[in-house]
Amino acid sequence: MSSNHRKKQKQNYKEQRMQQKQKDQARMRRLLWITGSIIVVIIAAMIIFKPKATENITAIDYTNLPTIGDKNAPVKIVELGDFKCPSCRTFSQEIEPKLKADYIDKGIVSLYFMNLPFIGPDSNTAALAAQSIFHQNNDAFWKYYDAIYKNQPDENLIWATPEYLVDLARKEALSIDFTKLEQDIKSKTYQKDIDEQTAFANKNVVNSTPTLFINGVKFEQANDYEKLKAAIESAQKGE
Repeated sequence: MSSNHRKKQKQNYKEQRMQQKQKDQARMRRLLWITGSIIVVIIAAMIIFKPKATENITAIDYTNLPTIGDKNAPVKIVELGDFKCPSCRTFSQEIEPKLKADYIDKGIVSLYFMNLPFIGPDSNTAALAAQSIFHQNNDAFWKYYDAIYKNQPDENLIWATPEYLVDLARKEALSIDFTKLEQDIKSKTYQKDIDEQTAFANKNVVNSTPTLFINGVKFEQANDYEKLKAAIESAQKGE
């Protein structure tokens, strides 16, 4: 075999290797492009079709709770409170009036109340009185809600007796039957309501009062009005 022939053969071999290498590179680029396109499509589909997170949203039956504001308001807030709780007093006296002026009176928020009596045995007695008043007159409940917090004695005292609670209702001239109120407290007419509300709190790991649920999402900074406003705005946008 001549040297020229060997050189030509060697050159052809190099060219074949180069062509094969180029084909392999082109095939790899196509594979990477296809893979990348598939990944982009999958990510886009996940973003578009991702279900709205609902794992932190709690189903709440609002129908049997005291309420203030438009029941069709886009933002529903449930307060879990204890009438002996000083922090609940702060919410009632300082936060709730702002909430009413900024959101409730404008039809943006409706406020509901659940009992979570845990400070002392008379916390439950106060809850019984509040439930009795609510079942007689929803508007009277909110007047009583304000009065009981406004006149709240020291939490370490046993003050929420039937006598005190009925006398407070009389002083506020509530539009209710006071004899029925006293009977309801002493016979624990609405203990089942309170037990169900307490069970709701336990199920949803409510460890302090006041705790709020804003459109079913637990909110534990009830007395920070700026954070509460931000949470309301987010709920109003459906976030």
